Amino acid sequence: MKRYILTGAPGSGKTIILRQLEIDGFSVVEEAATDVIAMQQAKGIEQPWTEQSFTDQITDLQRQRLMRSSQEEGSIQFHDRSVFCTAALAEFLGHPRSLLLSRELERVVAERVYQPEVFFIRGLGFVKPTAARRISLQDATRFERVHEKTYTDFGFQIISIEPASPSARAGNITSFVQRLSSER
Repeated sequence: MKRYILTGAPGSGKTIILRQLEIDGFSVVEEAATDVIAMQQAKGIEQPWTEQSFTDQITDLQRQRLMRSSQEEGSIQFHDRSVFCTAALAEFLGHPRSLLLSRELERVVAERVYQPEVFFIRGLGFVKPTAARRISLQDATRFERVHEKTYTDFGFQIISIEPASPSARAGNITSFVQRLSSER
């Protein structure tokens, strides 16, 4: 199975693009961080990202979802974020990379779990706050740079997906993947 990552700053439109790719018939894997935030907030932890265990919780959920997704049918799968995003998040938050996060990074690199191209969903120029997304546009832009550097440092080729309608953006991703498949 070929696994592709969609990443980018909070509020860039990744999830709606993922939904469109799912409607188009592709297998998809949900983002973990938003669910970890929701679970922690339900337990009364208002800002779970301030906890040292936050990135480990995300890493653990990502690994579980990755393992489950390995059993799915299909030749192409899209992931809304990955463990590399969690590494970028740890850096952005000023948290050290934990042993769990470091080992998972080593594992997915050694096993070549993901395709070497990452779809970098560029920001829309605004950020709509949600219960899980409490970040300014300025911080989202800074976070985008941290993401891009993290992926570049791990050797990924950045494929920029510029602002457009969700269906156009999903179409650009699909066209690129089809082109790659025919070349390989």
